[in-house]
Amino acid sequence: MSQPAVSALAPLPFELVYSDGEPLETEWHALQLPFLWHLIRQAMVEQGRRDFYVCGDMFVYYSVQQAWDVYQGKKYFRGPDVFWVDGAEPDRERKYWAMWEEDGHLPDVIVEFLSESTAEIDRKDKKELYSKVWGTREYFLYDPDTKVLEGFRLAGRTYRPIMPDAQGRLWSEQLGASLGLWHGVYEGRERDWVRLFHPDGSLVPSAEERAETRAESERQRADAAEAELARLRALLEERGRG
Repeated sequence: MSQPAVSALAPLPFELVYSDGEPLETEWHALQLPFLWHLIRQAMVEQGRRDFYVCGDMFVYYSVQQAWDVYQGKKYFRGPDVFWVDGAEPDRERKYWAMWEEDGHLPDVIVEFLSESTAEIDRKDKKELYSKVWGTREYFLYDPDTKVLEGFRLAGRTYRPIMPDAQGRLWSEQLGASLGLWHGVYEGRERDWVRLFHPDGSLVPSAEERAETRAESERQRADAAEAELARLRALLEERGRG
């Protein structure tokens, strides 16, 4: 842990800022962020994991100096749209992420959704910060206007591009799943969404899709039971006539 982080183990003499009061850029952004948070949690559940934390649109503090700058209004930095931390306490309520309160952990995977106002910062300033200061292992960018999804994996202190597969999806070693585009309806909106895919290419299901799958399985079982009952009735009638 760095010296600034160590000095912060004592209570800070000021309150940490945890909201900038600014809404997300578009309705699509407001829906996509929690959608991907949920899908990452589901992928971890399927892998039997609980030692992680996933969230986003949350201030991330990586040094006391940065916290002080934000408090004084000298430097503004909002957290990533989506971030995943390996080995973190999953259940603790948080208003912000402060490295010195998290055993030195910073995000291991970050996904940023570009907009006209943030694209340059996401591609330059944040990319530099995530690679050289945070040591974030994987960084993904998606532009909803151009529909281009990019991914980078840390090599030393430099990001190297992640090559897409035949379907244009990007494999995340950290998440054990691929990020890719899916055109469909979510929350009543038919759009292109960034989703997770299993290694076999199938979708990591949303809560609604899991419910639909369960309902369809129940219908199939009910239909099979009804068909079997009809068969047995027909058999009994046939024997009765004999």
